[in-house]
This record gives sequence, structure tokens and C-alpha cells, in this order.
Amino acid sequence: MKKTKRSVFGMIGLSAMLLLGACGGGASSEDEASAGGEAKNYDLKMSVTVADSSTWYEAAEKLKNDLAEETDGRINIELYANEQLSGGDSGKAVEGLSKGTIDLTFNSTIIYSILDDRFGVASAPFLFSTHDEVDQVFDGEGGKMLKDILAEKGVHALGYGENGFRQLTNSVKEVKGPEDLSGMKLRIPGITMYTDLFRELGTDPVTMTFSEVFTSLQQGTIDGQENPVDVIYSSKLNEVQDYMTMWNYSYDPLVLGINKKLYDSMSEEDQELFDRLGKEAAEYQVKIAREREAEQIEELKAAGMKLYEPTEEEISAFRETVQPVYEKYEDIWGADLLKAFQER
Repeated sequence: MKKTKRSVFGMIGLSAMLLLGACGGGASSEDEASAGGEAKNYDLKMSVTVADSSTWYEAAEKLKNDLAEETDGRINIELYANEQLSGGDSGKAVEGLSKGTIDLTFNSTIIYSILDDRFGVASAPFLFSTHDEVDQVFDGEGGKMLKDILAEKGVHALGYGENGFRQLTNSVKEVKGPEDLSGMKLRIPGITMYTDLFRELGTDPVTMTFSEVFTSLQQGTIDGQENPVDVIYSSKLNEVQDYMTMWNYSYDPLVLGINKKLYDSMSEEDQELFDRLGKEAAEYQVKIAREREAEQIEELKAAGMKLYEPTEEEISAFRETVQPVYEKYEDIWGADLLKAFQER
């Protein structure tokens, strides 16, 4: 039972307290609320960037179901696929999460770059080669520093998911080195860092909404594009692209985030619940995403797509070509943050 100050009623008040203690009385609802321990009901809204068939949505469903089960339905999350809460605009979704008009989201750190350029460090060119390197950084200082920046922006990170390594596809030729990209017209995300990067590689980068990409490839308006395997597979880009270079040039992490003001208003018990189940949901998404990517790669090969894995020497040539990107963005990302992502 929670202690209270002695009142002017002296022994009467003390006797009352002893009587309540003997009867096993608990803290009042007011006391519980002030201590942050009140079992409050929550009806929350969560936005997911992609469709309900995605690993992102499956992880969001896991979080929803686990929370409902452990709280007997006290905490409920309504899921909205394809950024329905923000009119299909991922940028508006992370802004809504930051401001509190959306409670939770699953979004790429590439989109978070709208809020702060420092988020771009996670997708710096040729920063990671393997999933083991990724896990080491996101489980360590790099992931912690990114969480601190998210907190500055009004977002509490429950865990990191994975959209995967971004790969290159085109309909012109097999790409083994920078010279093979010369003059190629490629669709890229509308982020300045990617524009600078692909210009250094000698391409003609074009930004457009992804919904236009398949038709543009089909009509020859653009020669190629870059995306994780899951996007390439699910969008059936193999039907309009002959070649894919598995160069792991940029990693695309996801943030399972909750509005920080909402999180801070919760009891310690509910915070711990969200942290634990959120981390489990994010880890689940990473697991199934990696399993499916391996299957998707084999299916793309079977469908006739020509996949090429560059050698270490060829990757070094790509990395050397884009070095000016690091020289330009180190001050933007911050030397300490970049160091945390490079050291492992």
C-alpha cells in the first residue's frame, strides 16, 4: 500500500491506515493514476506502409494479437495497410507519428530522412555486406544512437525490422562494374543522397512514384530501378527486367515506432509490455523476411531472370566510385553516428 503523509487527525488517521492495511486494502485509483500504475484501456491506430500480404503487416498483426492476449483485450490496435491513415503518403505517416495523430507505424528509415537527414546514414552506400554486419550494428551502438534521434523526433522505437538490401535491375545488360552503368536511366527513391550516389556511378537517375515504375520499364522510358528483392518479386519486375545485380549496395531498415508522448504517458508495466512485444514482433519480421527472400531469389532465377553477384574486387570498385558521397554527407550524418555504423 502506498504511504501517505500524516494528517492533523493524528491517531484517528493512523488507526484508519492500520485498519485498511489489516483488511488488505490497495491504493486508490487516484494513487494508482499518479503512480502511473492504472490499467488503462487503449484503442490505437497503426499505419503500415505496404499491403496486408507483407511481412511488415504480419509483424504488426503479431504485435496486435500478442498485446490483446496479454491484456485480455485492454490494449487494442487497429491496423491500416498501404498508408491508409496518411492518404498513401509514407512521409505524412512518419510526420503523423511524430506529432501524435498516428499512434504506431512501421516505416523505413529512408522515409524518416524527411524528419532528419541523419537517418540516411543507415542506408549509406556499401556500408554493409552481410546480415551479420547489419545485426551487429543495430543491436549495438548504431541502433542505440538511432533510437536517441528517433526520441528527439517524438518517436519511441520498439524495434528494428528489415526491408532488406537494395538490388539493381535493368533490361540493358549485366552490370558488373561502374562502367556498365554509364548513361543508364534508372528510377531511384526521391532522396538527395541517392541522387548524388547514382550520379557518381555515371547513371541518369530519375525519381517517380513506384506505382509508375512497371509501366515505365515496360515502355522503355527508364532502363532499370533498384529495390529490395521482395519488392522486385512481388511487383513482378522480372517480367520487364532481364538482369539483377545482387550488390547489396544499400540497406533498408524499418522502424517499429510508437508516438513517444503516448508511450511516456503509459504505466511502467505497459511500457515494458510494448517494449518486449514490439521487439519480438520486429525480430519476427526480420526472420520471415530473410527466409522469404531466399525463396524469392530462387523463384526469380527459375523464371529466367539473370542474377549476378559481384566479386569482392568489383564491389570495391563500386565503393571507391561513390566515396565522394561519404565526403559530402559525413557532416550531415555526423562523424560519431557514421563511426558507430562503420565500426564492427
